[in-house]
Amino acid sequence: MTSCRYHLLVVDDQAGVRRMLLEAFSDDGYEVELAVSGPEALKKLRNGGIDLVLLDMKMPGMSGLDTLRETRKLNPDIPVIMMTAYGELELLGEAKKLGVRHYVSKPFDLQEVRYLVRALLADRRPARRYLGVIG
Repeated sequence: MTSCRYHLLVVDDQAGVRRMLLEAFSDDGYEVELAVSGPEALKKLRNGGIDLVLLDMKMPGMSGLDTLRETRKLNPDIPVIMMTAYGELELLGEAKKLGVRHYVSKPFDLQEVRYLVRALLADRRPARRYLGVIG
């Protein structure tokens, strides 16, 4: 029997946030990949197979918005939930222009995040991971 599991990518520079989301979503039956930075996240997105991204707004180096811009070039339709400790309307407005419809403020309610992920993936088929070329 083949298992069709959704793959989530959690992008956050805070180890505690990554660990909490990894444990929660793994327990819920999702495959979870972690990235500490924008460049690491983009590398994982280029490999394919990611169904949804949970993305921190403020990270050192490449910001969440810059990562989001590059994500949209790679996959314009992938659902993204922005996570921020900063309720800055200007940043959220820019994220909305880039197609983000959902965000959570840190510290967030884990049940709310779980609900958002389920709702955003309800009508989507799991993405296929690129395993390489045979031949």
